Amino acid sequence: MGPVTAGVLQMLALAGALAIVHIPLGTYMARVYSSGRHLRAERWIYRAIGADPDAQLRWPAYLRGVLAFSVAGVLFLYLLQRLQGVLPGSLGFAPVEPAQAFNTAVSFVTNTNWQSYSGEQTMGHVVQTAGLAVQNFVSAAVGMAVAVALVRGFVRSRTGELGNFWADLVRGVVRILVPLAAVAAVVLVACGVLQNFSGIHEVGRFTGGTQQWNGGAVASQEAIKELGTNGGGYFNANSAHPFENPTPFSNLFEIFLILVIPFSLTRTFGVLAGSVRQGYAILAAMAAIWAGFTALMMWTEFAHHGGAPALAGGSLEGKEVRFGVGASSIFAVATTLTSTGAVDSFHSSYTGFGGGITLLGMMLGEIAPGGVGSGLYGMLIMAVVAVFLAGLMVGRTPEYLGKKIGPREIKLAAASILVTPALVLVCTALSLALPTPPHSMLNPGAHGFTEVLYAFTSAANNNGSAFAGLNADTDWFNTVTGLAMLFGRFLPMVFVLALAGALAAQQPAPVTAGTLRTEKPLFSGLLVGAILIITGLTFFPALALGPLAEGLAA
Repeated sequence: MGPVTAGVLQMLALAGALAIVHIPLGTYMARVYSSGRHLRAERWIYRAIGADPDAQLRWPAYLRGVLAFSVAGVLFLYLLQRLQGVLPGSLGFAPVEPAQAFNTAVSFVTNTNWQSYSGEQTMGHVVQTAGLAVQNFVSAAVGMAVAVALVRGFVRSRTGELGNFWADLVRGVVRILVPLAAVAAVVLVACGVLQNFSGIHEVGRFTGGTQQWNGGAVASQEAIKELGTNGGGYFNANSAHPFENPTPFSNLFEIFLILVIPFSLTRTFGVLAGSVRQGYAILAAMAAIWAGFTALMMWTEFAHHGGAPALAGGSLEGKEVRFGVGASSIFAVATTLTSTGAVDSFHSSYTGFGGGITLLGMMLGEIAPGGVGSGLYGMLIMAVVAVFLAGLMVGRTPEYLGKKIGPREIKLAAASILVTPALVLVCTALSLALPTPPHSMLNPGAHGFTEVLYAFTSAANNNGSAFAGLNADTDWFNTVTGLAMLFGRFLPMVFVLALAGALAAQQPAPVTAGTLRTEKPLFSGLLVGAILIITGLTFFPALALGPLAEGLAA
């Protein structure tokens, strides 16, 4: 079997597995968020945090819950890193430096998991498990809660109430993420992924010295890292490390974990909205972009540009031989079209066009299928914009799911979309204009520019993957990427929740002969077109200076 055929078959197997679980998982999540019953464990948590899970919150109160919980998470994780030297299970590692502790705390709370450090040489067991792994669960649950609040905004009428943030948060963790992650961890352990709390071991002698490795609760963290579209690896090599991702099957399983909740949330949306066909329309747009990007990535990496790729049967630089070009390409697209950022190969070593595809996937807003929760609400925001554009073309007041898209609604949607491009372009420009930050670039020219552009695209879109070659462990990059992650995560949430509140207060508009049928394939095509055009107009100049220039020069 040739490598191209193997890659295509893996993609088809992945699509089949996602299709099998789509309806049952999506329907189950809809029941979780619409249930009026509280589990005993959930009631214990509500009493511990002093929350009333039955109280209905308007969007400002819902937002205050999101921000208060996230601020508490940043402070806790920052202090945990700074106190690492006195914690048990620290493996002898020193406390994390202030700038890096700030960056890491923000990174994991915002579901970014950007890492400017080597995990196996920096973080002990307590920080890894009680700090980073816990945030992998709760940051994903926050994104899911905001997505569900936006769906309620479309469904409810003549009320500003969007549900209860604390109930949505706890249910997302207890009923969805923990059970799925537990099953996934068992599968990963069976594949050979580490799961222990051992210390540092000398594993062999090499020329001039020895090599040391430390163990850890890798499988449990790997499971939620992928399932929650977090991406932060226990080891510096991330999912390219054999302790995290040892076999081709574990690699395909991890890709499945990355995509399963974001794709299934479209079913959740359809069930909660009372029309599963609306969910299928959103799913079709997501799937079309994902399939197109994956096919394009595989073509660019198998295209044999140069003597070495031709002899190897594809561009194998920076890729694990045990996975090959096909599986690495599928993983790279999955991790950059979602907010995961985990890597089983190094994107800096991809062809110029291949690296550009990973960049473009993040620049779309990571909405195909996007992060856990953030992908759904990002795609719904784009749906609002697409409906507005359709209304302009036919001279009719735009409506989506029975709610009119007026000046206030479109302003909030536009503001949500413009946050991340502004952060990416401004931070990249500052990093290249100031005298010191460019010293962190390993490569000159177009590739070096792409390193910086990729870093801020990853940070502002809460992806977390790195292009390699850039020394991001400096005060400038730790601070500025940290701020980009904060604003890129929470400013869009402000606009999304404000939009949800405005929609929930409306009276539903009756369906007429002139209403745009948003459950039809025509709307899915319009949605894909709007996404590609808006992204292209926003980022084409930057892409032309980086990956496009590099690809055309190859």
